[in-house]
Amino acid sequence: MNIASKISQAKAKLLVDYPLFGTIASKLELISNDDIQAFKSDGIKVEYNSDYLQKLSISEMEFIFANGAMHASLAHESRRLDRSGWLWQMSTDMAINDMLVENGMDLPDAAQYRVRFKGMYAEEIYAELKADILREEDNLEYVDLDSSDESSKGSEVNGLDESSLCNTSDQKLQSEINAEIIQAEQLFSEFAQSILQNEEKAGTLPLHIERFFTLHVEGKVDWREELKYAIDRFYKDDYTLMPPNKKFLHAGIYLPSSTSQRFKLVVAVDSSGSIDEELLNTFLSELNFLMSTIPNYEIDLLVCDDKIRTHKTFYNGDILEAEVKGGGATDFRPVFSFIADILDDTKLLLYFSDLDGVFPKDEPNYDVKWITPKEKKMPFGEVIILD
Repeated sequence: MNIASKISQAKAKLLVDYPLFGTIASKLELISNDDIQAFKSDGIKVEYNSDYLQKLSISEMEFIFANGAMHASLAHESRRLDRSGWLWQMSTDMAINDMLVENGMDLPDAAQYRVRFKGMYAEEIYAELKADILREEDNLEYVDLDSSDESSKGSEVNGLDESSLCNTSDQKLQSEINAEIIQAEQLFSEFAQSILQNEEKAGTLPLHIERFFTLHVEGKVDWREELKYAIDRFYKDDYTLMPPNKKFLHAGIYLPSSTSQRFKLVVAVDSSGSIDEELLNTFLSELNFLMSTIPNYEIDLLVCDDKIRTHKTFYNGDILEAEVKGGGATDFRPVFSFIADILDDTKLLLYFSDLDGVFPKDEPNYDVKWITPKEKKMPFGEVIILD
């Protein structure tokens, strides 16, 4: 396989395996540079040695592109303040690679990694490396390239020889950063932050990403935005991301594919008698508006208290309305049983309820969003609070 095909395959697989890294990496500029030994990420682009990349597995190439995505997201050059440039680069590289390893990614041989710095922030790693230099400049632990110990794995800082970095003059280390580079980094960082916010809302962030970004999971989010994101994410996934194209799986190639020509959604309404009809109408009105932005959809609407009272199917142009009939006790199980028996291709269920009822014993294999006027801990699914 030629290098261009391997790169394309690795980027597509990264998009499937790690959507956050894959989406950001799709915007990275990749440049072949055979004057370096391995690869180099500078916060804007990723440079690579063609022979080195050709020897890697697809999963190891995923690691490199995820590394480049993280460097670009963090705008390291504009954030390093008065720190030494190369040492800050090394510190952030070690912190990023540790996080990628903790997420189960395959570390290539030339990537900088030390067990010593496991779980540490870039600022903490920088402080320790700086202390090493002040303490024993000619015998640094992180330049021990011949050690067979796992804690010393790696021989480059993204393709730059460590010993040459250590011998760089103070004048070069203190040189001013080009203003255009900083601006480009900041623009890319803003793009990455928007992707991060979407993944944060979906609850699909990589492990330990909080070492690098300020997260706001506990903050109050408008329910309309949450609902919009839930629908938008599954609509796009239905068409572009999951699962990979089966046509090429036999060759080990992971490409996004379309899984449906029509976006399908299931909406359930609790008709037990304790439902606030004004809130229900507000929810349905917002849902009608959101669905009007989707060119081809099908909505199965279920009204249920302790049993299914009505089932209607709505298509493009129909007005989504629910006639609340029932008034009995709340039992959520009939809805999940109905979906399992009749609507087995369901990917997303929006369930409007006050959440006081009997839940199924087992969690379903599709996503559930509970639309409710009050907060309550659920056995599964995500709560979207209307207020």
